[in-house]
Amino acid sequence: MSSITLHRHALSGHSHRVEVFLSILGLDANIVDVDLANGAHKDAAFLAKNSFGQVPVLDDGDVTLSDSNAILIYLASKYDDTNTWLPRDFVDAANVQRFLSVAAGKVAYGPALARLVNVFGANLDKTTAIATAHGILSELDCHLEGRDWLATVNPTIADIANYAYIAHAPEGDISLESYPNIRAWVSRFERMTGFVQMQSSAVGLNA
Repeated sequence: MSSITLHRHALSGHSHRVEVFLSILGLDANIVDVDLANGAHKDAAFLAKNSFGQVPVLDDGDVTLSDSNAILIYLASKYDDTNTWLPRDFVDAANVQRFLSVAAGKVAYGPALARLVNVFGANLDKTTAIATAHGILSELDCHLEGRDWLATVNPTIADIANYAYIAHAPEGDISLESYPNIRAWVSRFERMTGFVQMQSSAVGLNA
């Protein structure tokens, strides 16, 4: 039985980051679905794992980690012998961190937030989120001109951190039609060995 357990929600892009990376790395993991609708993430047992009450949480033996980007760094550092997913080169590593910040910043407050409104009924400012989304998508589309991947010549955890909420942006009423380089990047990501799809929702432009 695997020593790795992923506590996740099937509709969480943050959870998907970890799930898809585990699969790409070829790591077996026990998947535990956390019932967010009924508040399982606020139960004492879960809060003991993550005091912020958020998915995902990763258990690996006696190690328990939360925050999807932190978990990606841990998995890459421990299990990627090629050192490509989190490069050791100082410049490449800095470029990866740059796009982890994008995932936690404009992507989180743009496409992720807009999708949160449609999928989970969150009472948030969707209009501003959509504007933020198109701003960062335009920037990323320009950045990807002539590039296959966000941070280096190889796929890294920067690509994993940004994929889910960008690929599922139409669920938040954000079209990717005007961003050909992003659509090509999404397609490349989905062709990687080990890729697993995140569950889609029939909302927004995806309805």
